[in-house]
Amino acid sequence: MAPSLVDTISPSTQTTNSRIAFPDGLKTSGQHPPVYNAVRSYHEFPKKIVGPTVWKAADYRDNPGRWIHHFTPEEVAEINAAANWFIAADIPLTGITKDLFPLPTLSSRMDILRNELINGQGFWLFRGLPVQDWDLRKCATAYMGLGTYLGYFVSQNGRGHVLGHVKDLGEDPTKTDRVRIYRTNARQFFHTDGSDIVGLLCIAQSFSGGESDIASTHHVFNELQKSHPDVVKTLAEPNWYLDRKGEVSEGEEQWIRGSIWYLENDPKSQRVYAKFDPNNVTSLARFNSGPNAVIPPLSEEQKYAMKVFEETCARVSLHMILAPGDIQFVSNAHVFHSRTAYQDHPPGAVDEHGNPVKRRHLMRLWLSTPESEGGWKLPFHDSEEKKRGGIQVNNTPPVCPLDAE
Repeated sequence: MAPSLVDTISPSTQTTNSRIAFPDGLKTSGQHPPVYNAVRSYHEFPKKIVGPTVWKAADYRDNPGRWIHHFTPEEVAEINAAANWFIAADIPLTGITKDLFPLPTLSSRMDILRNELINGQGFWLFRGLPVQDWDLRKCATAYMGLGTYLGYFVSQNGRGHVLGHVKDLGEDPTKTDRVRIYRTNARQFFHTDGSDIVGLLCIAQSFSGGESDIASTHHVFNELQKSHPDVVKTLAEPNWYLDRKGEVSEGEEQWIRGSIWYLENDPKSQRVYAKFDPNNVTSLARFNSGPNAVIPPLSEEQKYAMKVFEETCARVSLHMILAPGDIQFVSNAHVFHSRTAYQDHPPGAVDEHGNPVKRRHLMRLWLSTPESEGGWKLPFHDSEEKKRGGIQVNNTPPVCPLDAE
């Protein structure tokens, strides 16, 4: 169990070294198995979910005003001023907070967005951040400053990256036991990330492809309850093994056993929570096959459930294309997301004016919205910790690289 507090002593007496490594005195909790006696069985799940978290693509496809906000010139000026002040103060990006990134007017919109992400439709798209006029440091500062109004940054990999970079680094996407797909140009199946909210800021587009699809978890659930209740039952059983791809702390197992769908850890709640990445399910051959297998392989029922799940998500999904300056925020609790495969610009490519063409680059945030601050009541031991979820290896401190590494 990785504690969220760097030290067990009070913040006023924490060591200088801890404060340098963890400016807010908090550490990402990390990935853990659920509390098994808090995992509720399929017979407790609702037959149908209702409310604002259930939506259809048609509800939004022709109604951009319901989910897209173009930053006004005044809002851009406010973000610009906050970013300039923070950079001039020479504070490490790992130390950015709402107090250090004041948004006098835009903050009220961010409060509304936070509630929409947690309790409403679960996604939003901002447009118009002038990333083509800013360097990477300023882009990152503005983006992370906005993120502080939605949640707490958690680490996205074993190296402590709280600012991630979705970029093709030429890694082999077939080596799923050790390669994270976001570092390739391969297709991503419908999945959730290891945090409450995921954000993507588009810095540069690919030559083709790399487009985004999202689906309401609760609409998918309702569709499956009507046509494939056996699949829902399979997805709700805590006998799925999820690969941690070596990003583990000392003494931890290389996998997690859990469900794909959970009910909130509240007997009065009927909210269904999702936690699933197919690539972390199909990459376990080194542990679940051969004479030395230590965990069971996927059952035929599980393989069938994954197939029907993917087909259903694809059928009901909302498609979007992120342009430079767009920021997509998605709730992992009740929205699945995916990405099409893409082809990037060749090295050395130039535009019609002879200027170098940037290769596809998205900055990524994983944000925690703890139970104590209105987040979902999850059946995990860290549900009330401020930086729940994410990926934490031992005491690796948070870092904010400005580009992929």
